[in-house]
Amino acid sequence: MSLDYENDSEFHARLIEEVLEAYPDKSRKRRAKHLSVAKTVEGEEAAEPLTECDVKSNIKSVPGVMTIRGCAYAGSKGVVWGPVKDMVHISHGPVGCGQYSWSQRRNYYIGKTGVDTFVTMQFTSDFQEKDIVFGGDKKLEKIIDEIDELFPLAKGTSIQSECPIGLIGDDIEAVARKKNKETGKTIVPVRCEGFRGVSQSLGHHIANDAIRDWVFDKKDVEFEAGPYDVNVIGDYNIGGDAWASRILLEEMGLRVVGNWSGDATLAEMERAPKAKLNLIHCYRSMNYICRHMEEKYNIPWIEYNFFGPSQIAASLRAIAAQFDETIKENAEKVIAKYQPLVDAVIAKYRPRLEGKSVMLYVGGLRPRHVITAYEDLGMQIAGTGYEFAHGDDYKRTGHYVKDGTLIYDDVTGYELEKFIENIRPDLVGSGIKEKYPVQKMGIPFRQMHSWDYSGPYHGYDGFAIFARDMDLAINNPVWGLFKAPWTKAA
Repeated sequence: MSLDYENDSEFHARLIEEVLEAYPDKSRKRRAKHLSVAKTVEGEEAAEPLTECDVKSNIKSVPGVMTIRGCAYAGSKGVVWGPVKDMVHISHGPVGCGQYSWSQRRNYYIGKTGVDTFVTMQFTSDFQEKDIVFGGDKKLEKIIDEIDELFPLAKGTSIQSECPIGLIGDDIEAVARKKNKETGKTIVPVRCEGFRGVSQSLGHHIANDAIRDWVFDKKDVEFEAGPYDVNVIGDYNIGGDAWASRILLEEMGLRVVGNWSGDATLAEMERAPKAKLNLIHCYRSMNYICRHMEEKYNIPWIEYNFFGPSQIAASLRAIAAQFDETIKENAEKVIAKYQPLVDAVIAKYRPRLEGKSVMLYVGGLRPRHVITAYEDLGMQIAGTGYEFAHGDDYKRTGHYVKDGTLIYDDVTGYELEKFIENIRPDLVGSGIKEKYPVQKMGIPFRQMHSWDYSGPYHGYDGFAIFARDMDLAINNPVWGLFKAPWTKAA
């Protein structure tokens, strides 16, 4: 079912009202603030229309409504610190959190696992009842000693606190300072207990602050800076995304001196303040450290988007504008070089995907950044929303979505299911928890947290993979066989 969603404001507004009717009065009033329909802002120029996505965000979820959010521990360990490859990351607390978050995302990295890279290994202090009663500081010290002995090439350790650590008051900072003096290695305590904040978003912030307080300016960094040095920040190398992005940046003459945090090393983080520009991909998870580096080291930062050819070209030009004419000329050469690939991909897939509708519900940057990649293929966005966005995320989303788009923040399992049932989009892009219920509705689905084990999706090469995957999902003949023979009309 493919509709023109650009003028579907009334339908989506009525749909929100119908969905909210299932709630008690108090819950209905609270959830109504998180659901809206995008409206074009009056007086904006047609060249770049701004759409208002007016929803409440970054508020505690309503108990019992099955939020799809994660916790602060997930934001720190799973997103910011976990992909730093040459450090060991201890899940400090009971085994469950570490087991659940173990190798959960496809953060690709170069190196030998267990020797100089440790991303896909699980380290936990495995708290037992006696640790809750007597404290886990001594146990943590022993673990760090064992890590230093067993993995001598590990450059440091991060301590990712689970909920009990904050509840019993373990002094992980004292342990970190003590072990830093004894081993000479970087030990980073991260107060990311899961109960902190309303979602994983605060975990990102806490993790950024740990980098500021425990990594920056702690060592004399021997690094010869150059005029074209940049940090790529907030790219976790899912399916090789960071590598695809790095190819384009280096082709235009820039030197990527740090990639945070997919395929990142501790040394890249330590030398970050020497770069000339910070390029931030996932704004929500890493804007905090970019702002700190701007304030303290006078390093400017810009947000970029490498999903789809229209945004890749715009981003390359915006990045080049921060440098001299040489880089600007090189950016145009890079865009021209890949134009034949873009033309070939669009010629092949746009006729198969033109007019198809998509609903998105993901975290970080994807609910807005991937919109134009779909539009480059002629597809339309029926609805989009974030798991843990703040107000500035929705403000940025206004530059991507069209009037009439359904907007939902921290959408509940019930709401999302009802929206999908009524809109019946041609494709849903969300997370693993939503994948199978949506497919059972007979609707194609792509897992947009980890690219459904495909990728990369960033860059020009990634766009070709993205287009192929969307075509495989939507035009798979299995959907024509979905209805049981005995339920079909004679």
